[in-house]
Amino acid sequence: MGDSTTSATTSSATPPAVASIDSDQLHQTLNAQSGAEKRALSYSQTIHKLFCQTLQSKLPGDRILADYFRAHKKHGSKDRRVIRETLFGLFRWHGWLKLIPLKDDSQQAITEQWFAQLALTATLEAHSWQDIVSAWRGFAGLGEPAINAQADSGSGSGSNSGSDSGALEAKQALLTAAFPGQAFPLTALAPDWFWAHFDQDSDQQKRLVKSLSTRPPIWGRLQGISLAKAQAKLVEQGIAASSSDYFDDAINLGHKSINLNGVALYSQGKLEIQDLGSQVIGNICAPRADESWWDACSGAGGKSLQLRSLMLQQDKGAKGNVVASDIRRKPLEELSKRAKRAGFGQISTQPWLSDALPVAAGHFDGVLVDAPCSCTGTWRRNPDMRWLDDASAITDKANLQLDILYRACEAVRPGGVLVYATCSISPVENQQVVEAFLAKRPDFSLQTLTHPFTGEATQMLTVLPYQADSDGMFVAKMVRQGE
Repeated sequence: MGDSTTSATTSSATPPAVASIDSDQLHQTLNAQSGAEKRALSYSQTIHKLFCQTLQSKLPGDRILADYFRAHKKHGSKDRRVIRETLFGLFRWHGWLKLIPLKDDSQQAITEQWFAQLALTATLEAHSWQDIVSAWRGFAGLGEPAINAQADSGSGSGSNSGSDSGALEAKQALLTAAFPGQAFPLTALAPDWFWAHFDQDSDQQKRLVKSLSTRPPIWGRLQGISLAKAQAKLVEQGIAASSSDYFDDAINLGHKSINLNGVALYSQGKLEIQDLGSQVIGNICAPRADESWWDACSGAGGKSLQLRSLMLQQDKGAKGNVVASDIRRKPLEELSKRAKRAGFGQISTQPWLSDALPVAAGHFDGVLVDAPCSCTGTWRRNPDMRWLDDASAITDKANLQLDILYRACEAVRPGGVLVYATCSISPVENQQVVEAFLAKRPDFSLQTLTHPFTGEATQMLTVLPYQADSDGMFVAKMVRQGE
């Protein structure tokens, strides 16, 4: 986001009055008497601290939250849920909340502004802790019938729901009724700088905004077990799961938080968490059972595991192998643990130690470059990142992405394939990078792909979040000339 947007975000999202009044002062000022009011006040201070810390540090909100819960073990499961879902709800609706007109008379008015954001977030998200929400409304002076009526009759599309075609307009109407004269455009739910890099028509912009206002489900990928058997075992543990319309090994685990360490299929290596959009990448790679693949930017290896699993689906004795590389050692160590848990013996790791290739040149049937990127495709899961980044998150990556492609392509054998992927939905990091690469490497040519969610034939495949309730992704597949 540009300087002007950053300034507006900071001034409206970080009410200084709330930050400067201590607990005793707030109790006296707000006259919190009931148990619910005292809990609401305590939650508000904790959430405000975490919200401001995330904005100021520009660190991911989930990391800030994990560190806080690790240091404050007093919180029970309900406390954690209220804090977690309110915090990320604030970021999900921040583009609208920062437009709420400030009263300009006193420090108390700024305090009311913060409680208004908490109360309205809970309303927009359809949160269930109404005693806390009622207290926030009271502290904020939000007693208007329009607010209270909408709170109970909402669309049902809170932070844990899927997309509803009319839900976002209903929420927009809620705020417009509560604050007459103030517009709440749909595009405000993403920063202005982003729209300059999302080259789509207004209808697609609207569909994208609707997807950004909800969280996708938890998608998993099965390894060495059928969907029917997996569903039966998950039901035994109280987890309802459904199939995907697109991939036989994909499984939808719903929206509720899951303790994976308590899920038998996960501990046995038969279930991996991988978004449906991410699963598109491995399916585009389509490795054969006897092929050798290099995952050049593997991270903790979700796609490396998928490549090997796809080999084994074709032949239980598949002789193919996957080499995973990353500049970081810890993710590679995590991959080794995951591969061992799954019983995948044909996956090895080889870290990047310098600019030189960590693997043999001209050796691999396929090379996957899942390049570092702005991660705009994952904003549904990480709504804070919309407001922590600025346009440089997109514009500063292309040179690095190209450099990695130029290096990694040398590992592709003649006749082999090079797959370029990101979790960005910006052409600057996607189509433009591939075009720049091909201009310098005419020995590679694009393959025509079929979009798994739309059926469209394309050479530059972009998965948009609203197409199959997933993250956004990009993938292109190139073939190196020769045999």
